[in-house]
Amino acid sequence: MLSYYILKALGFLACLLPRRAADAVGWGLGRLAWPFVPKKRRRLAAENARRCLGCSEAEAARIAKASAVRFGPMLMEVLRFPVIERHIGDYVAIEGLPYLQKALAEGTGGIIATAHSGNWELMGGAFALAGIPLVGVAQQQRSAGADRFIVERRTQIGMHITYKKGVREMFDMLAQGWFIGLIMDQDPAKRDGVLVEFFGQPTNYFTGAAGMGRFRRAPIFPAFMHRDDATGRHTLIVAPPIYTDHTKDKRADIQRTTQRLAALTEAHIRKYPEEWFWLHDRWKSIRKSFSKEELAAFEKQQK
Repeated sequence: MLSYYILKALGFLACLLPRRAADAVGWGLGRLAWPFVPKKRRRLAAENARRCLGCSEAEAARIAKASAVRFGPMLMEVLRFPVIERHIGDYVAIEGLPYLQKALAEGTGGIIATAHSGNWELMGGAFALAGIPLVGVAQQQRSAGADRFIVERRTQIGMHITYKKGVREMFDMLAQGWFIGLIMDQDPAKRDGVLVEFFGQPTNYFTGAAGMGRFRRAPIFPAFMHRDDATGRHTLIVAPPIYTDHTKDKRADIQRTTQRLAALTEAHIRKYPEEWFWLHDRWKSIRKSFSKEELAAFEKQQK
């Protein structure tokens, strides 16, 4: 658990720094770390950006680097959660909060579908501090110490944390009027996803939000973060609710809603490409798990 105490110490020191100094340290750490990212991963990120955005190789390389360097200030903000929670209005402005408040008042709860864009860690805290009872669905960290630290940081600002395997707990809390936060843009196993069009190519996409929304007939709220680097302030944008159809064709219902979520995510990434996590091998399952026939059938269906 040494890593836990190291992170606690770093968090203590980060909270002592003035905001601008902490931000400068974060950007410096991000730039220092970039050369240590494996070359294979850097090439993957640049190729992802070039293929998706249709930009030049030089521009794709710039975007890939910028998206990775942003992890520096993001880390500093996580370390500084105890300071940020006392002044959350100075850090995050929420647009579309009334959509969630209406669902909260009606007791329906809902699903917040988001992506690895902007500071998604700060997003959960902003919702919780705005009075939205939020369940954060977490991926357990390999390091037990790091996992303990991040869960501690999330819960101290009002979030309830469950791991991805806690599906029953998610459904139970949704039924009680909680909001379930799901990050939807990573590459799932074939059995956990459905094919959609994402950046003009067949993409395996998580069905969690659409499936949960269909089962509970609950609203799904797309939400995304954007950081203004000139001021260090974030804008958290909540879109109007989406509902999954409930016809006899369950898979088609889920596929349609998932496609809508993928399209909204793509639009946000195109607007703020430097803020998405391009380092992730997003199309690995397409290469490894789907046959040419399956992909051809999907593309034919799209025409």
